[in-house]
Amino acid sequence: MTQLERRLFLIKMLVSEIPEYHNLRIPNDTNGQKKLLRSLMNVRPPRSIGEDFLTVQDEYLQEETARKGVTDITDLSPVEPGIYLWQGDITTLKCGAIVNAANCGMTGCYAPCHGCIDNAIHTYAGIQLRLACAEMMKKQGHEEPTGQAKLTPGYNLPCDYVLHTVGPIICGRVTRQDQELLASCYRSCLEMAQQNRIGSVAFCCISTGEFHFPNDEAAKIAVDTVRQYRGDTEVIFNVFKDVDYEIYRELLG
Repeated sequence: MTQLERRLFLIKMLVSEIPEYHNLRIPNDTNGQKKLLRSLMNVRPPRSIGEDFLTVQDEYLQEETARKGVTDITDLSPVEPGIYLWQGDITTLKCGAIVNAANCGMTGCYAPCHGCIDNAIHTYAGIQLRLACAEMMKKQGHEEPTGQAKLTPGYNLPCDYVLHTVGPIICGRVTRQDQELLASCYRSCLEMAQQNRIGSVAFCCISTGEFHFPNDEAAKIAVDTVRQYRGDTEVIFNVFKDVDYEIYRELLG
């Protein structure tokens, strides 16, 4: 199958699950189809689906990621021993684990095509990730506390695993507890990686953006905590925005 054929197959399969979408018009253009497919995946609740869908989805997502270009940690140069700074799309990074800035529900972002990292990771990992997270949370029996970490496979992402952590949400000024909880996010992810013998971890800018932690203060906590607790784990500080790149570059010399 071509990418077009895969995309149309996936859209039609997802539309067929929802009676009210049966008359939905599929756009003729590639970008419109990609946006529709992502939206359908984003709003789909966690539940199983046939192997035929998963086979086509996996082929489609892996091809999409390959076309975007994959960056391997072995091709990066450290800015200091065991620590890297890389600007780019974390869903294209090949390493041991990438970190997802999750919400307390832990099953991803349900807003169609939302710009958060949680949405991107769940989109390009595939629908298996949401189901795995839902099963994990059902077993846990309560929302995920702030500052801890959970581990899942990476599925269709180039990384082996995803570390999910819930950062503090800032409403007003940053408190000492907020600082400690953010540090705990980084520490918990590193501890989980070490327990599972994961050699490298790529951290996003946890709690910034939608969670409103000031970028410069969050970066300082991230760097200080990683330097203290990373052990033998290689760490990539992944940034997307220019402003974050400049902040980390200054902190890391």
